[in-house]
Amino acid sequence: MKAIRRFTVRPVLPEALLPLASLARNLRWSWHAETRELFQSVDPEGWQAAGGDPVRLLGAVSDHRLQELTRDRRFLRRLAAAAAELDDYLNGERWYQSQQPPQPAGQLPAAVAYFSPEFGITAALPQYSGGLGILAGDHLKAASDLGVPLIGVGLLYRHGYFRQSLSREGWQQEHYPVLDPNELPVSLLRDHDGAPARISLTLPGGRALHAHIWQARVGRVPLLLLDSDVEDNDAGAREVTDRLYGGGSDHRLLQEMLLGIGGVRAVRTYCRITGHPAPEVFHTNEGHAGFLGLERIRELAKEHGLGFDAAVEAVRAGTVFTTHTPVPAGIDRFERSLVARHFGEGGELDGVPVDRVLGLGAETYPGGDPGVFNMAVMGLRLAQRANGVSTLHGAVSREMFAGLWPGFDPADVPITSVTNGVHAPTWVAPEVMRLGARQIGAGRTEDALSVGGSQRWDAVADIPDQDVWDLRRALREQLVQEVRDRLRASWRQRGAGAAELGWVDSVLDPDVLTIGFARRVPSYKRLTLMLRDPERLRRLLLDPERPVQIVVAGKAHPADDGGKRLVQELVRFADDPQVRHRIVFLPDYGMAMAQKLYPGCDVWLNNPLRPLEACGTSGMKAALNGCLNLSVLDGWWDEWFEPDFGWAIPTADDGTDEERRDDLEAVALYELIERRVAPRFYDRSGPGRLPSRWIEMVRRTLVSLGPKVLAGRMVREYVERLYAPAALAHRALTAAAAQDLAAWKSRVREVWPRVSVGHVEALATTPVNGTAELGATLTLRVQVDLAALSPEEVEVQALAGRVDAHDVIADARTFPLKPASGPDLEGRWLYEGPLALDRTGPFGYTVRILPTHPLLATPAELGLLAAPSEAAGAAEGGALPLR
Repeated sequence: MKAIRRFTVRPVLPEALLPLASLARNLRWSWHAETRELFQSVDPEGWQAAGGDPVRLLGAVSDHRLQELTRDRRFLRRLAAAAAELDDYLNGERWYQSQQPPQPAGQLPAAVAYFSPEFGITAALPQYSGGLGILAGDHLKAASDLGVPLIGVGLLYRHGYFRQSLSREGWQQEHYPVLDPNELPVSLLRDHDGAPARISLTLPGGRALHAHIWQARVGRVPLLLLDSDVEDNDAGAREVTDRLYGGGSDHRLLQEMLLGIGGVRAVRTYCRITGHPAPEVFHTNEGHAGFLGLERIRELAKEHGLGFDAAVEAVRAGTVFTTHTPVPAGIDRFERSLVARHFGEGGELDGVPVDRVLGLGAETYPGGDPGVFNMAVMGLRLAQRANGVSTLHGAVSREMFAGLWPGFDPADVPITSVTNGVHAPTWVAPEVMRLGARQIGAGRTEDALSVGGSQRWDAVADIPDQDVWDLRRALREQLVQEVRDRLRASWRQRGAGAAELGWVDSVLDPDVLTIGFARRVPSYKRLTLMLRDPERLRRLLLDPERPVQIVVAGKAHPADDGGKRLVQELVRFADDPQVRHRIVFLPDYGMAMAQKLYPGCDVWLNNPLRPLEACGTSGMKAALNGCLNLSVLDGWWDEWFEPDFGWAIPTADDGTDEERRDDLEAVALYELIERRVAPRFYDRSGPGRLPSRWIEMVRRTLVSLGPKVLAGRMVREYVERLYAPAALAHRALTAAAAQDLAAWKSRVREVWPRVSVGHVEALATTPVNGTAELGATLTLRVQVDLAALSPEEVEVQALAGRVDAHDVIADARTFPLKPASGPDLEGRWLYEGPLALDRTGPFGYTVRILPTHPLLATPAELGLLAAPSEAAGAAEGGALPLR
């Protein structure tokens, strides 16, 4: 008979073994090899059965084995050392503390709240779907290593994302196992009286949405996960946190309200109970968590009596927004009527005007849809600082959201970029770590991988070629065994009997060039680009002298039948008996698989449609293991590619027909593999018949790319460039200052239509007459009307640089102009200043006026700009060719 309820009966740990519980409950074990080895020694077979999860292991280990361990002196010494090392890690001074000057003059935030809809910490806590979640997990881990006082906030999904298997025909099938929080490495947050802490949201129709708060310890960082499966909720409310990215619009809206609004309330509850410093900065990781700004507006209105506009200014000052999508289709958008119903009368955020809420998410720019509420638009309007996740993605984001700053060139849109990084201790194979430790010592290796800071890892250059090659082969051999085990299990799930699977033992070869490709399967990532010419791919795979083998993995979204068809097309090709020993598709791609896949591949393939890859971090993880990248110049690869350590797949012109573009880029891919990649791998002309040129590329990958791709580098950039300025802005925006700033912005917006640029005059020591000498200086005199504004409230600037055939200025430099006289009888001011002619070729300039205030992060913040009329610009002559 089937049980109506299940639960785990845990053994009681003997006193001598109590530190095991603390070690298991802190997820630092997921990136600390010595702690994992300690747990494995508790019960090697049980460790394997538990999938490398210490919590599950301790829930199943026998009392007899525990008693044995209490008498094992060597084990007890190792346990004591691991517990002491964890205590030092949690409480010792780290990078962040060394940067913090003595209080009260500290510039860094006392705490930062980091909100994300998913977190990929470890396979034992399956609360992620792909790159966004893995990035969020790596952000938390790196923050812990650096000592950054982060509080993570997310949702606890009872079914996670989904588990993937294949039908006999190769069609993706989804499974949603139920996750019991009591069997996960999380604990229920309890109030001082022992009762479970919980938060509540008001729903339309007198309903309520309650949530418990589960806490995961990610090293030094608490991760708060909200769970709506609470008995006091009705059936619909209990299902709000059922699946990651599941359900329709209303379901998704409720999830995002719980994440944003409920998440702020969870943070307040956690800080009240534990005494943790309250966050000064709130980091919104993608628009899904954008409602957190609305809850903070409500708090300020209730606690400080601030009006809506002043509360918005106070919230903006301490908010950082990171966008991860390079396409509008990747942004959550809800019907305005649905949002209005949840925030209107009888809904959530009582006292916050629903029309003002709707205005924050309105697509007011040309081409926008007036009927939708855009979460990314709200995120940008409620954050004074915003960033993309690579240099190229920053540029794409400025183009995509330029409509929010009308009149500004995309280059002036205030969205910066912080290129993603990956948490090396999580993704670097233990064998690679040990080789580094032999070279420079365990402490320096751990510091280099977690904290980073050095621009080069020069010690790698001293590792002998033979050691590098032996390591690469050993990792490839491990991958071959992993692939065979997973492939056999997959075929059994597909209905094959054991007698049919003898061929699996010959799948892949540890001496063959191995290419990896693993990621989510939206169409733009082009899973099947390698299949554009199946016969040519077969020739590459079966080449008698320089064969290639390919390992592929990836999940399509459950609602994406197009993505599922791509998976099926790849699977059917890989099922062909002629090539199935050279190309495999592994279902159920996740962290556990990835940690074997990245180190074991020689080449990491990435071929998205440029520029639709925001960053793409899988190639970074591969690179840290000595794997070379073969990628389209998109995301991070566009930023850091060098021929010394990889290959760039040429891309067709953006205007090329999509089918034609895929054909051209597939041919380029085949040519690179056949003529450059494979010959380099199989060239054994070096000393000892080693592929010395390949090994040198591996070295260059580690030395040059290693320090750049670290999550430690990424988090340090967030701290220095975004968190610290946001904390200072938050402190400056007292209630009174917020009211003053809101009033000032209102006044500026009211009078701005009357601000204008009048006559512009350029004076030179020698006549220009259409040309000028490089190095000459012009003196600009500009007549401006500031309406009711004072010179202290504006910036008057000259912008100059090379111009194209349409007189559009590229790579403009800004030259400040200062008041020379005024106002005259008509209220006009005269501004002037020097303009250096520092570039040859067609050159041009213009003048603009921007509002300025000490509490603005950038003069573009208001989206207001006054420039000369086209007639005035034409009268001044526009471009000046320099010789």
